[in-house]
Amino acid sequence: MKKIYLLLSFFLTLHVIGQTNLYENPSFDQISENHKSIAILPFNAQVKLRKNQMKNMSNDDLIRLEKAEGKSIQKAMYSWFLKRKKRGDMQTIEVQDPNVTMAKLRKNNIKQENLIEYTPQELANLLEVDAIISGDYKTDKPMSEGASVALGLLVGFWGTTNSATINMSVHNAEDGVLLWNYNKKVRGSLGSSPEDLINKLMRKASRRLSYTKKK
Repeated sequence: MKKIYLLLSFFLTLHVIGQTNLYENPSFDQISENHKSIAILPFNAQVKLRKNQMKNMSNDDLIRLEKAEGKSIQKAMYSWFLKRKKRGDMQTIEVQDPNVTMAKLRKNNIKQENLIEYTPQELANLLEVDAIISGDYKTDKPMSEGASVALGLLVGFWGTTNSATINMSVHNAEDGVLLWNYNKKVRGSLGSSPEDLINKLMRKASRRLSYTKKK
């Protein structure tokens, strides 16, 4: 009986780990028809390291690492959109270069760490786009190559991300309404770069994203 219980718990855990939650606003297709540009914000990243991995890192080091991870996901998402646009798998819409996005934020004294103090509507209007993509990203290990190398030298571990959770949202600029939300937790080898992570996570979700799904 104990073995059966443990086996059942194992399969339930696998189900939860691979669980996907996807919300699509019923009016997303209609609203997006008038969209001409979108921007991607740096993701709010959290890298959960073990205590022994933090011995040679300060809190400031961890903050810098998390900011770098957030920007890596932002750039990976931008590349993902550009590739689909090149293949003709995306409606005619401009995706703002992350460098432009960050420059506009800096000019308005908005930093990556205080983005949460502004509403999606405020940020979208400030960036002069019709919608914004934002999100949270949690992982056991960093995905960006530079961070992985640095941590490998500092705390003595290598390898790809062991566990990652990503929660992405698309908000309309005009009224700030939520158009699309995607939350997924995956476990195991995801690849060695943020691009691999985004490609894996967006493989099915993109079919429900109005900018990329087949009409």
